[in-house]
Amino acid sequence: MIEDPQGTVLALFAAFCRVGGCFMLLPGFSSARLPMQIRLFLAVAISMAILPLLWDTIYPRAADPVASYVRLIVFETLTGAVIGLIARYFVLGLQFAGTVLTMMIGFNAPPSPDVIEDTAENQLTNLISFAALMVLFLLDFHHVILRALVESYTTMPLGAGFNPQGALITLADTLKQTFDIMLRLASPFIVYGLLFNIAVGLVNKLAPQIPIYFISLPFLICGGLFLVYFGISSMLEIFAAAFIPVFEGR
Repeated sequence: MIEDPQGTVLALFAAFCRVGGCFMLLPGFSSARLPMQIRLFLAVAISMAILPLLWDTIYPRAADPVASYVRLIVFETLTGAVIGLIARYFVLGLQFAGTVLTMMIGFNAPPSPDVIEDTAENQLTNLISFAALMVLFLLDFHHVILRALVESYTTMPLGAGFNPQGALITLADTLKQTFDIMLRLASPFIVYGLLFNIAVGLVNKLAPQIPIYFISLPFLICGGLFLVYFGISSMLEIFAAAFIPVFEGR
């Protein structure tokens, strides 16, 4: 029998605020293709699962009548949102790399509906982003997120407040590290596009009467797709291997 039902509910909702704030922005779980009810019930189920593990940490602060519970809700939601944004920035970085990749190989087809979100995106970028997200799920990246949520109660205790400066520094460092990794992933295609266009420009100077754009574009796309075919496995491998260092390094 629960001795303090009101305190238990308050502690559960306090845990839900941090978990829900994280899942609200977490890649895959925050997808527009996933019904809102599933996302809500999933966050509630995980909150109920971690509450017994962190009962001595959450319950005394959540049930404290002196503490401002509304302030606690806001700070906990922001803390969870920062954890979710770290993972989301990393996945959005791959979409950025995919956009650069498609531009450099001349694959500028009309955008189609995104597989994950309700936005328009290039087909090749859709393919790479969806494959990368599937690899992260196969490698249980969500378990890393859940472990980070549990450990966050040690580094960012409940009721200790929210540090905006620290959160911005963390997100800025994540963006920097993500940009470096995604630039490394897209660098072969950037080099390929630059060299190809320089060579085509030289040919156009030698024979200006030839419509070089219409002749060269199929070769640019064909070579770029061959490069994607042979390099996508290495791209996904580097992407998956870099997720844990980027996330746990924050």
